Amino acid sequence: MKVESSPPVLFHVIGVDGESSGENRMTIERKLENSSDGLHIPPFNFGVVDDGIFRSGFPDTTNLSFLKTLGLRSIIYLCPEPYPEENLEFLNANAIQLHQFGIQKSKVCAYIITSICINHDSFNLSIFQPKDQNPIMEIQEIKICDALKVLMDPKNRPVLIHCKRGKHRTGCVVGCFRKLKNWGMSAIHEEYKHFAGDKSRVSDQKFLETFDISSFIKS
Repeated sequence: MKVESSPPVLFHVIGVDGESSGENRMTIERKLENSSDGLHIPPFNFGVVDDGIFRSGFPDTTNLSFLKTLGLRSIIYLCPEPYPEENLEFLNANAIQLHQFGIQKSKVCAYIITSICINHDSFNLSIFQPKDQNPIMEIQEIKICDALKVLMDPKNRPVLIHCKRGKHRTGCVVGCFRKLKNWGMSAIHEEYKHFAGDKSRVSDQKFLETFDISSFIKS
């Protein structure tokens, strides 16, 4: 009896063109993943950030075999909700360290900022409270800096960064990582919008613009 091989799974990988001068541009490459023992299905919104650094939405049980092929040492989880038991069992079985940073959603702030942008011809960031007068924003930035410390340590790689959908919280952490790597803001925004799609948030992009990399270096 002839056994047909399973068709490969198609997913997108983020590549980078250019030097580290801030003029980097993203390219989207198509990759095929297949194995002799069946399909490996990547999580929603999966992509490669850098050597040994991956991003995605929340992996479910159908994605665990794919994650195993990455040889992960760590997962950076950006939501406050508890990690599912079945996922924890997978992490324990594969000696993967979970680093959780409970970053809250910011839909209300996003709605306010978007409304102001729509109703005003010019957007003046100075109308918003600075971080030292906005405790919620300050706490979020502290958590992102803590996540970046894990991300920047080579001992934690290969590492997967994820939130619920791999769009907003993951996009902010990756965008801050890009600033540390001297990417220009146009490339950072392009990457953010690629993964966020029509759910892109002005508030996230303004956060990325105002994120002070010296706050990470000093922390």
